[in-house]
Amino acid sequence: MSDQKLVIGMPAGSLADPNRGGNLIDLLKHAGFPTKGYEKGGPTSFPANQVLLGWDGRPQEFGAQLAIGEIDIAIAGDDWIQERILEYKYEYDQEIKLEKVLSLNRGGVRLVIINNPLEDDTSFDEWLREMLVQKPLLTMVSEMPYLALDWFHKKIADLGFQDSHSGFSVQKFKTPPKIDSGLVIYETWGKTEAKVLQGSVDFGLEITQTGSAIRNYGLQISEEVYKSETGIWANPKIKETPEKLELARMFLLNLQGSIFAEDKLLLSFNARNESVDTIVAYLSENALFGDEPTMSKGTSYTEFSVQVSTQNKNMGLAQVRYELAKMGASHIETIPLDSCITGLDAIDF
Repeated sequence: MSDQKLVIGMPAGSLADPNRGGNLIDLLKHAGFPTKGYEKGGPTSFPANQVLLGWDGRPQEFGAQLAIGEIDIAIAGDDWIQERILEYKYEYDQEIKLEKVLSLNRGGVRLVIINNPLEDDTSFDEWLREMLVQKPLLTMVSEMPYLALDWFHKKIADLGFQDSHSGFSVQKFKTPPKIDSGLVIYETWGKTEAKVLQGSVDFGLEITQTGSAIRNYGLQISEEVYKSETGIWANPKIKETPEKLELARMFLLNLQGSIFAEDKLLLSFNARNESVDTIVAYLSENALFGDEPTMSKGTSYTEFSVQVSTQNKNMGLAQVRYELAKMGASHIETIPLDSCITGLDAIDF
């Protein structure tokens, strides 16, 4: 790792597409970190921040790169980071400690167990227990085989089959099994549903947002294994290098400010001084400011600035502006917010 720069894992794929992935490019720009080259597939640079170094890669790889110190922090889905942590555990008998330091509030998915529909009144546990009794070797398919394996080991422990089925082998799809008992997990590159539907495996672990594709295949979701979202991950060892830690905290604080502002607007308006008490009471009752309303008092008028959430269904922006106007507010301006840093305590790293 460079001691002079913060090395950031920049995920290729949908997150790099300005029209997909929760618009990561705009999020970084609003945080004060405009990118160059990222949307074109790299190499990524931060022209306004020479202390940052972009490392383009796949989020599937970032967990391992963080573990060995090749990158300092990474933008990735929780599921891919956890997949690498579990791979190190099961394949290499090594524990790696990575820390999620910021949620980006986007990219939410679920990892679920899918199978062909069971007969009425048959629970998944009952069906799986019968499968374990009948078959010494079960098969499964997933893009995230180690998350699938971790779920399976916990499941057989609950069902009392850990002695007979704890063996495992992660393999490419339909390669000859390397074990005689336990679980073969075929690592796949998508279309998990088709493999389950056609009976190529006993069940699968699938990534989904709404479950619509699974339902279209006529399959059943039997269990939710993991919930994932996009976040910023770091190797805690970065704390041992003060210069790196300061850069990471600077990056995280500004990014958090951009995220915090995503569903907020700034209202600026004037009001006669005799209306100030009524307006302040209204703002306070509806929690329309942070620590206190921002006010600048003049001879006859007071200028206000307040934050309004665009997601408050009980107190919509249009209603707030109307109520303020009724109380005597004038020149009500609505200003988009690119960033709002509430304070240094907004990050805990």
